[in-house]
Amino acid sequence: MDRILLIRAACLYLPLSGAVAAWLWRRPPRNEAIAAFMACMWNAALLPVLHLVALHFGWWHFEVQGGLMLGFPVDLYLGWIVLWGVIPTVAFRRTNLALIAIIFFALDLVLMPQAAPVVKLGRSWYLGDLAGVFGCLIPSQLLARWTRDQRLLRARALLQVIVFSILPLGVLPAVILEQTHKSALPLLTMPGWRMSLWFHALMLPGVLGLCAVQEFVKRGGGTPIPYDPPCKLVTSGPYAYLRNPMQVSATLVLLLLGIILRSYWVAAAGIMAHIYSAGLATWDEGDDLAKRFGGPWQRYRTQVRNWSPRWRPWYATKEFQENGQSARIYVAQMCGMCSQVAGFLRRRSPAGLEIIAAEEYRHETLKRMTYDPADGSPQEKGIAAFARALEHLHLVWALLGFAMRLPVICQALQLLVDSCGGGEREIALPVCSRPT
Repeated sequence: MDRILLIRAACLYLPLSGAVAAWLWRRPPRNEAIAAFMACMWNAALLPVLHLVALHFGWWHFEVQGGLMLGFPVDLYLGWIVLWGVIPTVAFRRTNLALIAIIFFALDLVLMPQAAPVVKLGRSWYLGDLAGVFGCLIPSQLLARWTRDQRLLRARALLQVIVFSILPLGVLPAVILEQTHKSALPLLTMPGWRMSLWFHALMLPGVLGLCAVQEFVKRGGGTPIPYDPPCKLVTSGPYAYLRNPMQVSATLVLLLLGIILRSYWVAAAGIMAHIYSAGLATWDEGDDLAKRFGGPWQRYRTQVRNWSPRWRPWYATKEFQENGQSARIYVAQMCGMCSQVAGFLRRRSPAGLEIIAAEEYRHETLKRMTYDPADGSPQEKGIAAFARALEHLHLVWALLGFAMRLPVICQALQLLVDSCGGGEREIALPVCSRPT
């Protein structure tokens, strides 16, 4: 048998056989199977990135014909996903992560030179493999373990955002362009002003999708992955305007990328994403949500559409709230600047939001504008509270609020406002409210 064919077959079937053997041996429960799936997804997203970086630095390249994806043999790609995804997750479920990294790094040091002539190694190829261990293997196992044990919700949601941004918005368009004999040249040769316009156009659906993930984490206690869902029904933030903000975001980004890259096939991927979400995914998720949340879900779905956003947000009336209260924002009356903010909000008749004087708050002395969602979720203060209030006005203000609440942006805006005189303030309580 041809040596190249034999090596390519071994790189696929040996990891698959090892994964099947580990699965039969360990009989992983559902949460561990989901963890293995997430580890595979991380490697599926990051291994093509590692491959392109390896080509750039001359760590290695592949000298084969046929069955290539961005110059990466598909059989080796799939085998690598299984090797670093399923096997360590299932077979070494409680092994120290540092030991796993050493074992698989040592395995690569032995096996990669044996893969010649399929793989041509450069002088410093071991640095590339080390980069793969730290960029692919270790994060994939962290994501798997956090998912399995339901730990570090924000961290695992961040890793999921990375995975499901790179796969559909990076790897998929790159593969489509390669297979249709096109390139990213239209983007690279575009004038700066036009690139800036397209960047801002992509930001709108991008912000919508990111804020939807943030809402799942903060208000739902879960992630967007169907196998790691929120434990509470999320109807706030983007979900007060639209039932499928993440699907809308992905569809619009792919359509815009298709236009920017002048690729009908990339745009068609966005259309197919819409068809899938509007069909099978909506049917399956709708049944699951109806079983888990019953009446509140039925009321919500009659008021908020799947793909067409409302102009004004929908919030359940007080009688249908768990504690019979609407969201509240506390703004100081005795502070001139703060009272102007309160007036700005009142004039626009926010939906599902009560504007209350901070001086009336009984639990503590407030030093910043404070938003209380009244659903058991943590309060938000300062810029984050104002951004939340904007989400109760209408769609345009809400998009601004979504962007303001994103991590890093929110902290940067708060620092800017504080430096301009909008920092913490002591509130003078009315005489009747002062403790005796």
